[in-house]
Amino acid sequence: MKTCLTLLLIFLSCSIYSQDYKFGKVSKEELLQSADSNDSALGAVMLYRKHHISSEIRSGKGRCLIIEVQQRIKILSKDGLDWATQQIRLYKRFSGSKEKVQFLKGYTYNIENNELVKDKLKSDGVFDEVANEYWRLKSFTMPNVKVGSIIEFNYEIISPYMQIDDIYLQYPIPIKVFELKIITPAYYLYNKLLNPRAVYQPQIEFSGANGIDIVSANLKDVPALIDEPFVSNLNNFAAKLIMELSMTKFPNSKLQYFSTGWDKVTQGIYKHPYFGEQLNKSSYFKEDVDAIISGVTDPKQKASLIFDYVKSKIKWNDYYGYTSGTGVRKAYKDGVGNVGDINLMLVSMLRYAGLRANPVLVSTKNNGIPLFPTRQGFNYVICMIESEDFNVLLDATEDYSTFNVLPTRVLNWQGRVVRDNGSSAWIDLTPKMQSKDITSLNVKINSDLTLEGKVRQQKTDYVAMSYRNRYANLNRDELIKSIESDHGELEVIGVEIENNKDCTKPFKLTYDYTLEDGIEEIGDYLYFSPLLFFASEDNPFKLEKRKFPIDLTYPFLDKYMINVKLPEGYSIETIPENKMIQFNDAGDFTYLIQQNGSFLQLTVSLNMKTSIILAQDYETFKEFYSKVIEKQSEKIVLKKI
Repeated sequence: MKTCLTLLLIFLSCSIYSQDYKFGKVSKEELLQSADSNDSALGAVMLYRKHHISSEIRSGKGRCLIIEVQQRIKILSKDGLDWATQQIRLYKRFSGSKEKVQFLKGYTYNIENNELVKDKLKSDGVFDEVANEYWRLKSFTMPNVKVGSIIEFNYEIISPYMQIDDIYLQYPIPIKVFELKIITPAYYLYNKLLNPRAVYQPQIEFSGANGIDIVSANLKDVPALIDEPFVSNLNNFAAKLIMELSMTKFPNSKLQYFSTGWDKVTQGIYKHPYFGEQLNKSSYFKEDVDAIISGVTDPKQKASLIFDYVKSKIKWNDYYGYTSGTGVRKAYKDGVGNVGDINLMLVSMLRYAGLRANPVLVSTKNNGIPLFPTRQGFNYVICMIESEDFNVLLDATEDYSTFNVLPTRVLNWQGRVVRDNGSSAWIDLTPKMQSKDITSLNVKINSDLTLEGKVRQQKTDYVAMSYRNRYANLNRDELIKSIESDHGELEVIGVEIENNKDCTKPFKLTYDYTLEDGIEEIGDYLYFSPLLFFASEDNPFKLEKRKFPIDLTYPFLDKYMINVKLPEGYSIETIPENKMIQFNDAGDFTYLIQQNGSFLQLTVSLNMKTSIILAQDYETFKEFYSKVIEKQSEKIVLKKI
């Protein structure tokens, strides 16, 4: 039996690798072939991917890159239906040169009445949209896709830029066959690097002859890149080939360098007319800023007034970019701009007010971490004030950001500050201060075993910003509904909010509550968890092993001070024991409970001093967090006298 099973697996494997992957040659056997159970759990499997890059000289455009992509995917379950929609990113410069797609074709294959049927991708399934000033998207949705379908498409991108984007060799679904070939003229020199953070490291061949350089790979059974909870950007850990154009070496010409170091990159960015020149413009805001800071001598107060003014004056249009989109003068006049417009304007105003302010180039979490010195590695800019009295990072695109409390999309390891004297340096973007969420909870047990009391919460820094972003614009009824959501028979009454809009102060939330399902009565005994609806019930860290670091975003302190009024006619049978649980030197959980007359008083706190948990510490952290969940769920037992 075992021999037969082995022969069957060999046959299936051989049939996969002997498939004809020529476009349009999907077979009935491929559609009928059963799938591996692991692949089905991921929703789809990529049967084949081809990624070929070459170059040619085109009239009026010079040398262009030709990127040819073909992909064949089998849909195995409903979770895989999302693969029916695809996006192609196309870059465009200010100069007007841009990438474009040609020869886009696609088919969906199904078995109907025991016959192979294919549906063609038509123009009404193809869409164009603008992502921002630099990127356009061509999206397409394959027709008649259902579980069991195979979708296949191919296209070419014509690019006037010889810079090669990162080539992903791993996707959230497994790949049976991946064919990669890159052919470039030898006088274009590229730095080449396989992502060192990836767990899967494929074999890539580098060769060259007759004036060309060749990169090639024929990969089989590429494992899926499976997401894990609390990963900042899964693509940071994907197997990918990074190729950075470093120089050109044409016959009878001088070497031209493109990426010789971060200082050269930042100097080039500073000279960009939509970067450095924007910092030198001030006439359009002088009168307004003079009025705002009139009579103010304290530098920190000046910075705060200007920061708040920019946030209220210019609204973010949701476009990224480290350069100005339309020019700061126009953005100021229109009251709207991209990230570059807003934060370069902020730097300029702060400098005008006499503060030492400089832009900081950033790659956001969804853009990954740049491994080579390159302008394309950055996609965002924030502001830094360097002073003897205070150093702060600022981002005026968010209404509720404050000094050193940046949008979480920006918290990606480190940024590059570009100073007006031409120097630059790396700065750490990782939050150091703990964000605090302090809850005071009063609990009264009524004779009908309902619970009632008052909740007072105080939230600071990142916790406060997150809460304001989610709830600040809700009306009272919507806020009450959000608090009650997923908390059983909880009824919230009399909500009061303080410092809803004043980001310099802690956000405060107070409300009364009643809870009908907080106590379990069994015979003469009452059982209840003193954390009530604040207790964590689910541990997000369920995987046995973990490949990637845990990103908690920021250090935090969650603290609960609970006061339980014991009901008449009952005595304490058992209470949880006091306990402290340690996680290395990076965190701890404290549970303290004591009786004080007719009251039980608890202090429960989860104290995380770091935001990053390394993969090698995962099992220890998982055990720590499991103990936290278990301890929070322990019950107080009261006995009827």
